[in-house]
Amino acid sequence: MSIPVILASKSQPRRDVLVAAGVCPTIRVSHVDEPAALERAARESGVQVSDLSVEQRVCILASAKADAVHQAYLSVARTAREASGERTIAYPLQARELQRDMDAASNAAASNAAANAADDAPIDYSSAPIATTRDFSGMHIPTVTEPITTVIAMQPGLTRASVGPIIIGCDSMFLFDGECYGKPHNVEVARQRLRAMRGRAGELWTGHRVIDFASGRTATAASHAIVRFADYSDRDIERYIATGEPLEVAGSFTLEGFGGAFIDSIEGDPHGIIGISLPLLRRLVGELGIEWTDLWNLAREDLMDGVEDSKANPGGAAAGGAAAGCAGGNVAIAPKENVHQPGDGWIDCACGRRHWGLNGASGVLLARRDPVSGEVTDVVMQHRAAWSAEGGTWGIPGGATADGESPIEGALRESYEEANITPDDIEVVGSWREDHGNWAYTTVFAFEKPGHRVMPRANDDESMEIRWVPIDDVPNRRLLTAMRTDWPRFAERLRAIAAQRRGR
Repeated sequence: MSIPVILASKSQPRRDVLVAAGVCPTIRVSHVDEPAALERAARESGVQVSDLSVEQRVCILASAKADAVHQAYLSVARTAREASGERTIAYPLQARELQRDMDAASNAAASNAAANAADDAPIDYSSAPIATTRDFSGMHIPTVTEPITTVIAMQPGLTRASVGPIIIGCDSMFLFDGECYGKPHNVEVARQRLRAMRGRAGELWTGHRVIDFASGRTATAASHAIVRFADYSDRDIERYIATGEPLEVAGSFTLEGFGGAFIDSIEGDPHGIIGISLPLLRRLVGELGIEWTDLWNLAREDLMDGVEDSKANPGGAAAGGAAAGCAGGNVAIAPKENVHQPGDGWIDCACGRRHWGLNGASGVLLARRDPVSGEVTDVVMQHRAAWSAEGGTWGIPGGATADGESPIEGALRESYEEANITPDDIEVVGSWREDHGNWAYTTVFAFEKPGHRVMPRANDDESMEIRWVPIDDVPNRRLLTAMRTDWPRFAERLRAIAAQRRGR
């Protein structure tokens, strides 16, 4: 199995360079305050920010981004490692009541899927029956219960990795006439820069920081290239600005976009111009004792068949995460910023439905307890985006388990990314795994840590809203099918755990 890669950036060009080179990364935005990071580094060196070279600046910012994501994943691993309580594994497909109609249902689902494929018609996963989780309520479902610590000790993931994931942070700046240019952000600044740059040359520097999560080892360096610009016209500048492209890129230009036609030549690494240098990354990874080819997780056919088609399909299709949207008809469409990540994809399940998550999926059911009685008062719920599976329903934040992480770690990562649930503020107190054989969904039960307050919010477009909901009000909402089925046992489980932990 390949070593997972985490890109500490939402830059589509950086991601595209990696994907074209056979590496599909997990995206984790660092949210670093860049001016503050430069001020801090300069202060620690006893100089002013203006005294820092462009090479120093890009390496400082690349390091800050990678380090921030490293710390976020350390928090995920730590909270997962400290999990307590029990894990219950439920096997709904073994329920006697289900055996009578399973074959017929599976055959019907297979026929529907085949018909869709034959017509080459896109499936509207927000409403298609094949993407709706089966209702197992009223069935006697076989279960097995075991200590959750046993699972953590045995299950692959961040807490047991001997190498990786590899975290990559990057930052780019353009040096022109002795001045460091970052992103212009507004039209007038972009216009002034583009006018000054035409017919001349500047230097593009890109800092890189690589961290091996398992060992904590790091490697840092910068790529450098000289860019010579064409003698473009004022009309060219205005039309280029109108595209919006130069406003949010270092130096106000791109090589791989509209701006590429106005670049006459490059001396140095062209990938560094795009924002991430493959040759430099290969060398830095090598310094950590890892072969570049160990990062490959895509084959050539993957690049031609489905990776880009999955950009609009993030999330998970069970009790928590949002599933994919569809670009056909009048259905709601997932935001174009959403990208395919390792572990994303649809599984044709043995239950006759399709579920999101090649490695399964998971989510966090976070509860708040009364500080005096210790009883559960509220839980965090996600009002799911219209383009998601069963869009508009309520569930819990979660999604597909990424390569290299356990279901608990995936749930903690997803709940932060979607709902701002910080792992350090919660404690895992148990889980429920619905196992379908070739796919499973894990609901992670968690409480706020004593003295901590989680302030949930929608961090991305997979939610209409994220909010604390009184526990008695949950069944009054329009719930995702799986959540509606499981809620009675989940509420009972949360209350039982709270009673056991009273006074803690």
